[in-house]
Amino acid sequence: MTAQRTVPFVDLSWQTSRIRDEVDAAIAAVIDTSGFILGPAAAKFESAFAQYSNVRHCLGVGNGTDALELAIQAAGIGSGDEVIVPANTFAATAEAVSRSGATPVTVDCTDDYLISVEGVADALTARTRMVAPVHLYGQAAPVEDIRGVIGDDILILEDAAQSQGARRHGAMAGSLGDLAATSFYPGKNLGAFGDAGAMLTNNDVFAEAVRKLRNHGGIEKYEHSLVGRNSRLDGIQAAVLSLKLSHLDEWNQLRRNAAAAYATLLGDEPRVQLPVVADGNEHVFHLYVVRVPDRDRILAGLAEAGIGSGIHYPRPIHLLSAFSHLGKGEGSFPHAERFAGEILSLPMYPGITADDQQYVAETLLSLLNDG
Repeated sequence: MTAQRTVPFVDLSWQTSRIRDEVDAAIAAVIDTSGFILGPAAAKFESAFAQYSNVRHCLGVGNGTDALELAIQAAGIGSGDEVIVPANTFAATAEAVSRSGATPVTVDCTDDYLISVEGVADALTARTRMVAPVHLYGQAAPVEDIRGVIGDDILILEDAAQSQGARRHGAMAGSLGDLAATSFYPGKNLGAFGDAGAMLTNNDVFAEAVRKLRNHGGIEKYEHSLVGRNSRLDGIQAAVLSLKLSHLDEWNQLRRNAAAAYATLLGDEPRVQLPVVADGNEHVFHLYVVRVPDRDRILAGLAEAGIGSGIHYPRPIHLLSAFSHLGKGEGSFPHAERFAGEILSLPMYPGITADDQQYVAETLLSLLNDG
């Protein structure tokens, strides 16, 4: 198949072009004030995103992985403790647990790709200190159901890197558990112009700990009450994020519109399993993930046709060599393992056009019929 046109997987330039003048002015203001690390722009964004997320505290950090790790450390979790994580997620979720000295315990997912509540219940031990559900692909995990099976003594850390603006039963992702960590990597629904992240919480003690841990263990200069690190949100990224935050709901609605268009274009093909939106969820479609037979051939065919696509994620956590020591081999989590061989992420971003979606759908259906 010869490419007739190109459809990018993500087109970040669409967003930038709409706010470029404002961004240039905001960056210039940071330069003029020299507030490059934390500073006024970071404080402004932290306040705005905390209010948006309906939490008391937002602490900006260097990236989403640091946000996870700092949240775990702030909760006092480390060696000898267990943290339950889904098998189908990006490596950073389990990586942060391991780097904190605790042990990640993987569990399976359900048909909506979200962590299995039954799996969480079965994985509980006397060493379980935390559950880290992932709001995968843009919809929130069933946090309230997890709370029902773990009780009040085990903490819930939301991995909210893919869910800025998502809601569950009306409550904002990031406000559902005890702590939340999010990433502002450029391709996220709310993306910076580089790496950035944040920890969210209503807990004053956890917030104070992260405020110190991110800044070499102290708030005041040369005051180090904890062994911390250097993971601070910089002013330029914060200025960009503040501007983008004012457009987030609008851009998320465009993502939902694009998801509805895909559903119309592909919904009559039984070989394409469309995304399942869990009851009570308002999905923000960070990714539009379908399942198809002969996935790798379809992936290659889309690339040949000039269409960007991806796999999120090709191997579950327990089958990655970095986590082989956990002792969970093939067959441990059948849903996550089967989905890893079938999932396909189609182009999704706020500015994707109807014509591009039509081309993606027609190409995908043609590839299925050629198989």
